[in-house]
Amino acid sequence: MTKKRSLLSNLLIGIMCGLAISPALAEKKYDVGASDTEIIIGHFGPYSGPASAYGAIGKIETAYFEKINAEGGINGRKIKFISYDDAYSPPKSVEQTRKLIEQDKVLFIFQSLGTAQNSAIQKYMNNKGIPQLFVATGATKFGDPKNFPWTMGWQPNYYAEAKNYAQHILETKPNAKIAVLMQNDDYGKDYLKGFEDGLGDKAATMIVAKVTYESTDPTVDSQMIQLKASGADTFFNVTTPKFAAQAIKKAAEIGWKPTQYLNSISNSVGSVMNPAGAENGLGIVTALYQKDPTDPQWFDTKEFKDWADFMKKYAPQGDLKDINNVFGYNAAQTLVEVLKKCGDNLTRENIMKQAASINDLQLPMLLPGVNIQTGADDFSPIEREMMARWDGKGWVLFGKLYGK
Repeated sequence: MTKKRSLLSNLLIGIMCGLAISPALAEKKYDVGASDTEIIIGHFGPYSGPASAYGAIGKIETAYFEKINAEGGINGRKIKFISYDDAYSPPKSVEQTRKLIEQDKVLFIFQSLGTAQNSAIQKYMNNKGIPQLFVATGATKFGDPKNFPWTMGWQPNYYAEAKNYAQHILETKPNAKIAVLMQNDDYGKDYLKGFEDGLGDKAATMIVAKVTYESTDPTVDSQMIQLKASGADTFFNVTTPKFAAQAIKKAAEIGWKPTQYLNSISNSVGSVMNPAGAENGLGIVTALYQKDPTDPQWFDTKEFKDWADFMKKYAPQGDLKDINNVFGYNAAQTLVEVLKKCGDNLTRENIMKQAASINDLQLPMLLPGVNIQTGADDFSPIEREMMARWDGKGWVLFGKLYGK
């Protein structure tokens, strides 16, 4: 009898231990690209080609993950970040994406850059159920969880930003004659639609010229001459960095002095304003949501010093005047927060779940009042921006914070 009781007791203890252990074991869930020791993440960006100024972003993200790995990784796992050059060419973007998914076996793709480039892979990623996370484009189509539940944006969307410029023009120059230069793709069209909707019924009369360029064009000089000839006194510059610098410089060369608005994706001091000629950009208005690294008001803050120290240690070749280096830093920090929340459940489904559950995340190098907020029906993490004006040396913030 005693032996039977002893056997029964041992059996019960064994069952109880098994029940206690099994949940811990069950907590570790992985999809392809994740393990006890590693998280494999894919990325592509324009390290060459017409938008190579944005190559800085991928370099800084690579450097930031090196920092994270040096500090022990995320929940004990090191990040393997595989980044390829797509030369800002959608066919190359597709090729690199397939390589990342089918050969490198990444868990997900992070911060793939460009509107046309991400459009080219969006259906492929969603059909496979693989996160296309925090894409580096503000096109509104990448914040559509109903139709594309595996794709999420990161930066403020172009449509809303353009509406803010339109509102500012209506408030300060209601009789403006506006000329628009835009890239001939969904990125340019998104900005234009927001701008026209922001102007409302006045758009038809206020916009006197709209001219496009191709990302493969050598210059936009001829477009600028055409826009000046329209008689416009206000210029909306919807271009990537290379062409933004060209447009600003050309306007000065031909003696055209309109009130200028510059889209936020091309307001880097290092890659746009200085190459254009600092004096040529006097008075240009743009939108900021990150701390401009040339703005002296941040220099003595801990947040700026931490970023500068990171740059010196992990990205010493990076330009401290280039806001793209702040962009990559902020985006990488956002991803780290999501991966931390994933714990030991590194499935693609849980990554999207955690990315869609960010509550008032405030990063050190975002502007005060700008936060990151997502939800199951809100795939637009950053929605706040503030206007800034170029004074010949840097961007000077002014006015209210736009966005919700």
